[in-house]
Amino acid sequence: MSQAEKGNKVKVHYTGTLTDETIFDSSRQREPIEFEVGAGQMIAGFDAAVEGMKVGDSKKVNIPATEAYGPKSEEAIIKVAKDQLPKEMNPEIGMQLEATGEDGRTQVLVVAEVMENEVMLDANHPLAGKDLTFDIEMMEIN
Repeated sequence: MSQAEKGNKVKVHYTGTLTDETIFDSSRQREPIEFEVGAGQMIAGFDAAVEGMKVGDSKKVNIPATEAYGPKSEEAIIKVAKDQLPKEMNPEIGMQLEATGEDGRTQVLVVAEVMENEVMLDANHPLAGKDLTFDIEMMEIN
């Protein structure tokens, strides 16, 4: 039976949890996720965890923030004047906004603070700075 190695296309089921065991994502209610091992399509720790697994193998892996979405970056928190937001918008903490960058890619920004004339927007990935745990089951190797 072959083991997953760099260059293989694999399909895995997973459940991702935070350190307090809160589930943040799971493939169990949908199709398994498919990706190429070592191609940088997944976070580094997840990619490394599937190497060496065989079809039918399951494992639980703890991935530190540095091998997941990285540390939270203060540079990713930006101050924006309220008049730069759509007029009909009433920003509230936790509200998510979508912005399009110069490269055409969209990015989710979360309202972190609302002041009288300005809003602080957080462009960090929602899981940045968090250690993650994944339960992974290898479904297929090609």
